[in-house]
Amino acid sequence: MPARSATEPAKTKVYPPSWLSWTVWGIGAIFYLAVFFLRAAPAVMTTELMRDFRIGAASLGNLSAFYFYFYVAMQIPIGALTNSWGPRKLLVVGALSAAAGQFLFGVTDNFALACLGRAIIGGSTAVGWLVVLRLAAHWFPNRRFGMVSGLGLFFGNLGALFAQVPLRLGVEYFGWRGTALCSAAAILAIGVLAWLIVRDDPAEKGLESYAPSALQHHDKATLGGILQGLRSVSSFRNTWLILIAQGGMVGPIMTFTGLWGAPFLKARFGLEPKAAATICSVMIICWAVASPVFGGFSDKIGKRRPAYLIGSLVCAIGWIVMIYVRLPLFAFTGVAAITSFATGCVIIAFAYARESVPARHMGTVTATTNIGNMLGNVLLQPGIGMLLDRHWTGATFKGARVYGVEAYQTGFVLIVGWSLLSFVSIALTKETFCRQLD
Repeated sequence: MPARSATEPAKTKVYPPSWLSWTVWGIGAIFYLAVFFLRAAPAVMTTELMRDFRIGAASLGNLSAFYFYFYVAMQIPIGALTNSWGPRKLLVVGALSAAAGQFLFGVTDNFALACLGRAIIGGSTAVGWLVVLRLAAHWFPNRRFGMVSGLGLFFGNLGALFAQVPLRLGVEYFGWRGTALCSAAAILAIGVLAWLIVRDDPAEKGLESYAPSALQHHDKATLGGILQGLRSVSSFRNTWLILIAQGGMVGPIMTFTGLWGAPFLKARFGLEPKAAATICSVMIICWAVASPVFGGFSDKIGKRRPAYLIGSLVCAIGWIVMIYVRLPLFAFTGVAAITSFATGCVIIAFAYARESVPARHMGTVTATTNIGNMLGNVLLQPGIGMLLDRHWTGATFKGARVYGVEAYQTGFVLIVGWSLLSFVSIALTKETFCRQLD
């Protein structure tokens, strides 16, 4: 091949236009919205589920947690498949499977099959956050990764918001089964859009990729490769500390807004489901708004630990006040809003963890960080349910068990303990200064 002459202009790199990057990434973000919706949906239908399946708090906690059991179990395999399949294929398969699981959950009268439906949903939606981050790494420059990932969590929290008052209204008008089937159809539509529009990398459209070279090729996923990747990321201290920290901040807010918050607010303030869902909605909105704020701020100051650490401290103090201090409703709502806003600092963990290991392990370390997010739900939802059942006085209402404020305060000690552990874990992390480890 002849050498290029000195006067010959160099080939200009053409990166994807903003509208295309946002469109491709946006399909993944919409699916992540659906992920949060499905995850939080049981919170506003606790009475209906306990009545229709004739179960108590412990069984309800397990029904909801079946989602998280399989979500967590699939994180490492999905992290490896992100490298071999690519985000587009994962997104399509995940959406189709989630639609099937939601359909099963909505039509069955059998408790075991309902648990199976939740398990399918959990396992298939495990792709959501990994896809959002992987598409961000390919379609946006690295300097915008914190902000874009924050927006991804914002979309997720919008889904949790739709699973509060709007979903409760749908349950009251169409029944919980009708709303479940409608959501299954919507998720199926997302899968079709993903197949038609999403592409793994701008190079598939003849454009320049923003991803580092280590992410621009697909490796075949093998058991040995998965285990080797897991061993590699586990050798870095930040991996474990961030995993523990995430569980103690994401777990409490998702456990509260996603299952036990509404009945607690009923017991403490006498709120009906729609009013309780409104309080939970305020919390979700504050968390959603804070996510891109914390991500962008961390990018701007060039450090990860300071905002992450301060946010975790505010979270721990906030939960203690919310649960154990006798506040009027307006003051409780204010503290809940501040605590939820501080929870937005969890978005920093994904950039922090990613920078703490070599770039080739992005999929695996993202998966382990996300395991931390879900680990809180896996342990807190059924754990609180078991403590509630131990302190049940025998009261029922319309066929469902009713628990007192003291029972919830006993159960929520798990939230407080883990949130304090999160602060300690973050304090022990090593700062990356927003630079990728080679």
